Order: sequence, then structure tokens, then C-alpha cells
Amino acid sequence: MRFDLFKAALVCAALLNPEASFATDDTDSLKQLYQRPTSIPFPSDNPYSAEKAQLGKMLFFDQRLSRNFNMNCATCHNPSLGWEDGVQGAFGSQGVTLSRHSPTVLNMAWGKEFFWDGRATTLEEQIRGPVESPNEMNVSLDTVVERLSKVPGYQTWFERVFPDKGIHVDGILKAIATYERTIVSGTAPFDRWVSGDEKAISDSAIRGFKLFNGEAGCSSCHTGWNFTDNKYHDIGIFTPDEGRKAISQNVSDLHAFKTPGLRNIRQRAPYMHNGSMESLEQVMLHYMSGGIPRESRSELMKPVPLNQQEIRDLIAFMESLTGDDQPVSLPVLPY
Repeated sequence: MRFDLFKAALVCAALLNPEASFATDDTDSLKQLYQRPTSIPFPSDNPYSAEKAQLGKMLFFDQRLSRNFNMNCATCHNPSLGWEDGVQGAFGSQGVTLSRHSPTVLNMAWGKEFFWDGRATTLEEQIRGPVESPNEMNVSLDTVVERLSKVPGYQTWFERVFPDKGIHVDGILKAIATYERTIVSGTAPFDRWVSGDEKAISDSAIRGFKLFNGEAGCSSCHTGWNFTDNKYHDIGIFTPDEGRKAISQNVSDLHAFKTPGLRNIRQRAPYMHNGSMESLEQVMLHYMSGGIPRESRSELMKPVPLNQQEIRDLIAFMESLTGDDQPVSLPVLPY
């Protein structure tokens, strides 16, 4: 049924605009908007060190950070799945299925607020959330400190990274946050094209890039090298979830969720805050329709007539954003 609906929408769009060409001419200037950064930003109150990042990696993959020793951060943020979990709603403690899809931790060093609704203002604060949530890892950080304090290997690591402070909650959060800030999407074909390799991406992807920045309107929200404005928008998805409004208490934020970045997007299905769309083709169909009309819907959401070739071009462009990421090796956990 979904496939038939999708085909029908394509036919309607082609009839509305059979010769659409949304090319943007100033391609070189547009490229400059998407240059990869040359360094990773770390906050002054939690500067980078290799030892701290390594400690954070151990903690990220350690099931001792869950009540029943059956989950770790990678349970919902799997490196093989674009640092998400590949399911509609994340799995929580005791098999609970959550109402929201796990967002990626890729490129979080450039984030400004965290979670789909932005309720955490720092990455360190965000990490506390799933660890202590009754519906997720379901363990107090004080209990985690007690557990790790019984592990000689962790005693050694914490002394090395945080001298004379012992194993403490703040250190756990800072170490994991430091590791997460090092999780950066690799150089993609798109990046090589931006840097001057004209053969790095296909003609279809180039057309998609021009559409993305032109009549398709995607770049209104998906801005910068990570393709997110880090803002909140109601894009007209059917959902009972209040989204950002539950945090801000502003009626205008009803059903508004943070714009996700698009790096490695092909690896990260399903899509949207609730995982309600299984493919990029379905995502395109949604934006073509303009979403559910309602008072809170973003003024940026308008029906966009796209023909079949234009949809293929946009998807080809988004696929060019998948980086040459290095395999992630599992750490040897202290004992």
C-alpha cells in the first residue's frame, strides 16, 4: 500500500511540474557552506586528552552502566548502524520499547542541545539521562561509581585521567562525553567533491545538491557541514508526542523536534523522531506532501512537487554524505 501511494504521489508531482528543473547556478559558492571543520571543538571545562577519550570508550561499551548488566551506550548507538539502533523505538530496561527512535551520536561535538527535544544543554548532561532513566539503563550513577570502584583496572584509569579524585560521577560523564566528541563521520565522496574532485560524486548527486539548496528547500533546516541548524521544527508528522513544547512550554514548539544531521544518513534508517519512515523514499514523499497542516507546523513546510528523477537525484546526493569511517574496535574492559 505504501509503495502504491508513493507511485501515485510521483505521478501527481510529475503532472504538476513535468519539466521541473531546480538547478542552482552558483555551485562553487554553495560548496563553501559545507566545508568540513579541521578540528573537533572541546569545552574548556572538559578538554580533550587521549587517556580520557579511551576511558570514555571503555565506559561507553561497558554493561556495568546498566542496572541488570545487559545494556551499554552502544545498545542504542551501534557503530554499524550509523551510531543508532536500526529500530523504530529504542529498547530500554526490561525490554521496554521507547516512543522515540535513538538519535545518532555522530558529530555531537558540534551539537548545542541534546535529545530530540533539546532538554540537555551539554553532552555531559545528556549522558546522565539514559543511564539513570527507569525506562533505559535504569541505574543511578552513584551505583555505577560503587561498581567501578571495585574494579582495580578502573581505579588505575581514573587515577591517571583524574588524579587524586578517585572514581566519581563527574569523571564518568566527562570521560564518556570526551569519547563521544571524537565520534566524527569520515570524509565522504561529497567532501572530496567540495574540495575540488569533480568526479567524486555522480551527475545525479550534483543535481540533487542543487535541488537541496534550491527549490526543494532542504537547506532551510539542514545547514552547514553536518546538515543541521540544531533548531526545532514541526514538520507535520502524525504524533501524539509534544516534542520541544514539553521542555519550552511554548505552544509554538508543539510537535517540534530537533533537525537531525544527514551525515551517513543511508545507514541510519528508520527515520524521524519516532522511526515512522523506513526509507529515504518515504521521507521524500512526506516532504512532497508538506506534512499535516496544523497551527504549529513550520512555515518552512510547504508541498514540493518533485518528479521521479528529482527524487532519485536528492537521494543520490544524500548517499554521497556517507563517510569512509574507520571500523570501531571494541575496547578491552578493565577488571
